[in-house]
Amino acid sequence: MPRSQIKRLKQWDKEYIWHPFTQMKDWVKDEPLIIDSAEGVYLKDIDGNVYMDGVSSLWVNVHGHRHPHIDAALKKQIDKLSHSTLLGLSNTPSIELAKHLVKIAPKGLKKVFYSDNGSTAVEIAIKMAYQYWQNTGLKKKTHLVHLSNSYHGDTLGSVSVGGIDLFHKVYNKLIFKTISLKSQGWKAVEELERLFKSRGNSIAALVVEPLVQGAAGMLVWPDGALKKMRDLTRKYNVFLIVDEVATGFGRTGKMFACEHEGVSPDFLCLAKGITGGYLPLAATLTTQKIFDGFIFDHKEQKTFFHGHTYTGNPLSCAAALANLEVFQKERTLAKLGPKIKFLAKSLKMFYNLPSVAEVRQRGFMVGIELKGRLEDRVGAKVCQRLRKYGVILRPLGNVIVLMPPLSISIEELDFLLMATYRAIEDED
Repeated sequence: MPRSQIKRLKQWDKEYIWHPFTQMKDWVKDEPLIIDSAEGVYLKDIDGNVYMDGVSSLWVNVHGHRHPHIDAALKKQIDKLSHSTLLGLSNTPSIELAKHLVKIAPKGLKKVFYSDNGSTAVEIAIKMAYQYWQNTGLKKKTHLVHLSNSYHGDTLGSVSVGGIDLFHKVYNKLIFKTISLKSQGWKAVEELERLFKSRGNSIAALVVEPLVQGAAGMLVWPDGALKKMRDLTRKYNVFLIVDEVATGFGRTGKMFACEHEGVSPDFLCLAKGITGGYLPLAATLTTQKIFDGFIFDHKEQKTFFHGHTYTGNPLSCAAALANLEVFQKERTLAKLGPKIKFLAKSLKMFYNLPSVAEVRQRGFMVGIELKGRLEDRVGAKVCQRLRKYGVILRPLGNVIVLMPPLSISIEELDFLLMATYRAIEDED
């Protein structure tokens, strides 16, 4: 790329783009990193530098960039149909994908409602859960319960069931009231049981990120806690909404995190890896029972009045179908086992570093928590140094997140770990 064009792109970025989760005062002072192309687990910037994509382009890339099977599926679909609304119509890829998702989802999930991203997937589940009880006459069931340090997205409904002050505190006067469990781990389960005993008849749903709370810093649940929460929601007639936006599509070692404990929720929220990291798409899966709670004569006005312009977009659905085909053809989940074991063994070395407080892992989701004050931006500084080692990571506060594409080789995984080790070691 000509130097003049590179210069213009960097100038235009600072002049026109407002970046998400980014303090723009700092951004405009620094040299922007602009990605121009990618292949496999690597990204290439406009200056020709190559970096390993250590966070799967924000947890979405599954089989690597420019996977030939997904590329071909998109090219084939674009020659047939790029978009057609699902409001009053349907389209071929959305039907085929819905059937496939139901086939691989936990038992009992029968219906698929599409949207565009993780926030909307969760917000749809919240609205469906609330309206179901209203439609069926249990109008006191209006409250939603969630975990402390929870994160379910950035639209206001999803923010309402979020518990991370850094992201959500400023919006407190805009969001609706919910019930936040104050405890962690098994104490949270005990707190939930006490809450259900006293107020279960007024609670519509419990919303959780199963096994790993991602944005909170890769906080790992104790074994059995999810199963116990599922048992409690059944006992007290409360819906369980499981947000697998981050944990779904192989991230924990199984297709869905729920599978580790044999849990079938009332709602399963999917996004991120659903298209293999190609296009925006989300899906909210639910049961026949909940679906039937919206089947009334039109005059009763109990329809689920919710939808998005690009709901069930054919291109996105075609990418998602191809993504699931690659899982099957390349035995992605089976090949993950040795990589997860290698990762677990290698992560032990990080405890040799004085600045490391804790290392947390579940499958291919890793959080390395560093000591230090948040305002010192220790995590951001480590990730900035990592670029000189040829790796792109993005921290969560002072937690260094490792979440590479599932297709990464053990040799590439070793490179990622050693680069991260050296960058943290530089801090010491």
